[in-house]
Amino acid sequence: MIVGVVRSGLVEAVHPVSVVAVDSTGAVLASLGDDLERPFFARSAIKPFQALASLRGGADVTGEALALAGASHGGQPVHIAHVRQMLSGVSLDESSLLCPPDLPMSASARKGREPKPVFHNCSGKHAAMLRACVASGWPLDYSEPGHPLQVSIRQIYAQASGVAPEPVGVDGCSIPTLPTHVLGLARAFARFGTDPEMAGIRAAYSRFAALTSDGERREAVLARWLPVVVKGGAMGCIGLAWLEGDVAVAAKSWTGASVAAGVAVVEILRRVGLLPRFVEEQLAAVARPAVYGGGRPVGRWEPVAV
Repeated sequence: MIVGVVRSGLVEAVHPVSVVAVDSTGAVLASLGDDLERPFFARSAIKPFQALASLRGGADVTGEALALAGASHGGQPVHIAHVRQMLSGVSLDESSLLCPPDLPMSASARKGREPKPVFHNCSGKHAAMLRACVASGWPLDYSEPGHPLQVSIRQIYAQASGVAPEPVGVDGCSIPTLPTHVLGLARAFARFGTDPEMAGIRAAYSRFAALTSDGERREAVLARWLPVVVKGGAMGCIGLAWLEGDVAVAAKSWTGASVAAGVAVVEILRRVGLLPRFVEEQLAAVARPAVYGGGRPVGRWEPVAV
């Protein structure tokens, strides 16, 4: 499908997006766009599976801390407090984090801040990985591709997605990132939505959605109005599992525009009959985000070809 940026009635930019909905077996229910098996790096969209590897490695995290273990957090005080508590609980501090110094992702949290690793949106994931290393007696160089934790992540995601975990890339936070495709990501989220081993992660994502992002981003809006667990990744990819049904969705914007991927997710949910009119109206900021001119709405992002 093509998501267009429409300003004052003129399409001024287009974003090709591939999106698919599958059932719990991985069978395709509906799709829009081509290239369902075109490879891309999953980036943060696979954080639920990285969190599962940390749990398997012995990381003792539940509730809010487990939400942070799978988060791309906003760097707000509540996020940072949980990350620091996760580290102190195993007698570590921020100096052990291998993510690079960064400013908080949320604009509301940046004022007066200097870049630090703990402010990086992935620091919760890193803290959980450190807890797994301590529990299993592994070296603390957990970002190395050959580290037992990273080997476990590759095995978990390959089994969930059906996608071979090569080539391995390097994510922005220094952790190895894995290749996937839209169909593979949707099948992985079908597992996320149903696998008993991931029940605790599902509960954390569902109950504490504002901790997995920042309460402001499109993932949090989707989780606020829908019975879903959802995780986005850099460069316009997103996965979602419906908790009261038999559907998982994945989307990838081939221009890397995460806004376009959000439009596609809502469109495919509407087409498979999962959006009551009232809920669709509440999701307008994701489904048809406004384009502004002169401080007022003058257009929107919307599908212009499917």
